[in-house]
Amino acid sequence: MQILILNGPNLNLLGKREPGIYGNQDFQSFFEELTAVYDDVASFTYAQSNVEGTLIDLLQEADGTCDAVLFNAGGYTHTSVALMDCVAAVSIPVYEVHISNPLAREDYRHSSLIGQKCVATVSGFGLDSYRLAVEGVLAQLTD
Repeated sequence: MQILILNGPNLNLLGKREPGIYGNQDFQSFFEELTAVYDDVASFTYAQSNVEGTLIDLLQEADGTCDAVLFNAGGYTHTSVALMDCVAAVSIPVYEVHISNPLAREDYRHSSLIGQKCVATVSGFGLDSYRLAVEGVLAQLTD
């Protein structure tokens, strides 16, 4: 099984950015810990971009090469029709992931355009949201 973890804008700043919301750990060290736990996942790939078009390209490239995508679109979650359309267009399952709980934050974060096209959403568990999403992927795709 191959899983792409795709992070959007400002998630490259994890560990530095608003630690009260996002924690103190950078994503690369978390990614190394996460991938060490799952022997049944043949390959994890990680990518991050602050650029909407690059995220679209990465989603399209994953189609047919990955079994699932865990996608934290960051601020694009609430604004990008183009990313929503891309999630709808690819044939692989995309799971929406958020470190914080968007519904417990500012009103403009309460709506998710991409979430409307994702298989499921995991949010509010800090970086563990990614681990829980992996568990969901494994439960759904290995049954």
